Amino acid sequence: MPTTTETQTLEELCINTIRFLSADAVQQANSGHPGMPMGAAAMAYTLWTKFLKFNPKDPKWFDRDRFILSAGHGSMLLYSLLYLTGYDLPLEELKRFRQWGSKTPGHPERGHTPGVEVATGPLGQGFGNAVGLAIAEAWFAARFNKPGHTIIDHYTYGICGDGDLMEGVSQEAASLAGHLQLGKLIFLYDQNHISLAGGVDLTFTEDVAKRFQAYGWHTRHVERGNDTEEIAKAIEEARNEHFKPSLILVRTHIGYGSPKKQDTFEAHGNPLGEEELQAAKKALGWGSMDKFYLPQDSVDFFRKIGEKGGKTQQEWQSKLDAYKKAFPKEAAELEQMIAGKLPENWRADLPKWKPEDKPIATRAAGGQALNAIAKHIPNIIGGSADLNPSTNTALKGEGDFQPPEAGGPAIQGAVGGVWGYAGRNVAFGVREHAMGAAVNGMAAHGGLLPFSATFLVFSDYMKPSVRLGALSNLKCYYVFTHDSVGVGEDGPTHEPIEQLAGLRAIPNLNVVRPADATETAEAWAVAIEHNGPTLFAFSRQNLPHLTRNGAKGDVSKGGYILSEAEGGKPDVILIGTGSEVALCAKAQEKLKEYNVKARVVSLPSWFLFEKQDAAYRESILPKSIKKRVTVEAGSTYGWERWAGDEGIMIGIDHYGASAPGEEIMKHFGFTVEHVASAALETLGRKDEAQKLYNGGDSANFAPTAAHEGHS
Repeated sequence: MPTTTETQTLEELCINTIRFLSADAVQQANSGHPGMPMGAAAMAYTLWTKFLKFNPKDPKWFDRDRFILSAGHGSMLLYSLLYLTGYDLPLEELKRFRQWGSKTPGHPERGHTPGVEVATGPLGQGFGNAVGLAIAEAWFAARFNKPGHTIIDHYTYGICGDGDLMEGVSQEAASLAGHLQLGKLIFLYDQNHISLAGGVDLTFTEDVAKRFQAYGWHTRHVERGNDTEEIAKAIEEARNEHFKPSLILVRTHIGYGSPKKQDTFEAHGNPLGEEELQAAKKALGWGSMDKFYLPQDSVDFFRKIGEKGGKTQQEWQSKLDAYKKAFPKEAAELEQMIAGKLPENWRADLPKWKPEDKPIATRAAGGQALNAIAKHIPNIIGGSADLNPSTNTALKGEGDFQPPEAGGPAIQGAVGGVWGYAGRNVAFGVREHAMGAAVNGMAAHGGLLPFSATFLVFSDYMKPSVRLGALSNLKCYYVFTHDSVGVGEDGPTHEPIEQLAGLRAIPNLNVVRPADATETAEAWAVAIEHNGPTLFAFSRQNLPHLTRNGAKGDVSKGGYILSEAEGGKPDVILIGTGSEVALCAKAQEKLKEYNVKARVVSLPSWFLFEKQDAAYRESILPKSIKKRVTVEAGSTYGWERWAGDEGIMIGIDHYGASAPGEEIMKHFGFTVEHVASAALETLGRKDEAQKLYNGGDSANFAPTAAHEGHS
């Protein structure tokens, strides 16, 4: 059995074990990125064996340090470390890297592989997630730590690469982290000067350290990427910097050890090749040319590191037990948050409205519902992209999440009116990219129910984060307001058209567009209990309160009968979402003048409606009733499934305009007369439909444009 020698220390053996376990897996898969793990192995080894606090036997231990591989293309680096330190990731899974059904996908996926904190790969997203993780740690520490009882005390570490730091999301996130003085956020920058298509001298010649210093970060250079002693010193310095996040710039060599491909882009995104891999093993004095050869000394060392984590967790548990005795109320609250349980009375103050109440925008109703729920659920935390007055998402009386006062402790709670990190309103600034990624990180941390907020049209800025939140099944809330051309005077740059269609296309994302204040409160309640992400689309303009006499179902079903046709089976079904449901209700009344029986269906969440059983869906939208009209002030794309072959879709497949919202809605055909005339048209009563349409508020439209862009 090979052992360490005078020429190769145990440390070198362990680092090379990471290198070649990673490279072997990539070679066997004939796909992947071997260069990053080979170059970054020494700094990853230093972090994981000398600093990182974790327990492979309990990957979800709450006070563990979080490790984020933002450079997710180098996933085999993480998988090698997870296997070697004793996580439930057998060697066979590494041998099946990137294969169907394996636990080692091409990029790390949260919930798929034990020990993976967040899904990374889209560059910069992991960096943004890490900022959210650090926010969560600071909040929990501020809320629950007491003098003599420090039970929340963990770091967020990460490894990022050149690509991560080129992406805009990381720049927004770095700016936010610097402002918030997140001193327990530490990134190792794998500065190998190579990107996928060539050297970074082609694209990336800025002084990264100076940029991060300007953001308010502590920076430190390590000139030799294999100098574990210097790397350790740099990490220790970063840990001692309590008021600044840290970026440690480590000069590494991609594909380290490869005679021909080291320091070239050829080592980035392709296997080394059998011949070059063996040459690298010879160059570094590896003990065998066999794939997946693992020196026992190295494995034993890593396993002892993993076992050490178990003892560390036991010590923490003793601290927690003492905390429970000293602060039973706080301990019970913390344990409830960690377990993801809701207080019994969390619905107690949900607002209610009557049909005769003054109309209210769903953004305002959403703010009332959010505050009512947050009053009883103390771990709801979040904020907007500098839009609280517009999105109505400020948590009243809950303080701002801000750095503690200068000279004070790095972590402090709401003492004497000073909130510090215990505040629940996070001011993300005009940083939608970073906000989305950070909220995902806050949710991934565990224990929090985080939300973000901005205008629906700016969901385009947040789309990558929203997609990853859905992919990871994170329980968080994306609040979007100003949901249609009803925005009005701000014009087409601020009026969403295609956004709802695109967001609804994201798998596992509950997109909800409520019709009035009542649906809005119901939607928030459903979202709180939903195990996954929810996206809200709220109106800017005031909406009437709808009458629900005889309604069948509610928002929890995704779609329901708001108002049934009088006098038997409906002739036509009017289907709407958001502000357009009120148009459908008025059109139902108008159609009575033509002896047409119409059913009004509100369809706030396609996602939830599709999850209902076939019998329920049939009871709301019977296949036998083919005459349908769908109404939504957005793209008609996707509405075919509800309109059917004989239905008409009223929507907008063009950009908006700048004018008062009501005027825009009228000019684009969102009128009672238009909806009612479309219903008549589906029934073959075209002359009556034309007459009604031309006599309505949108008479300026030519008859051929009555259902422009619609079937």
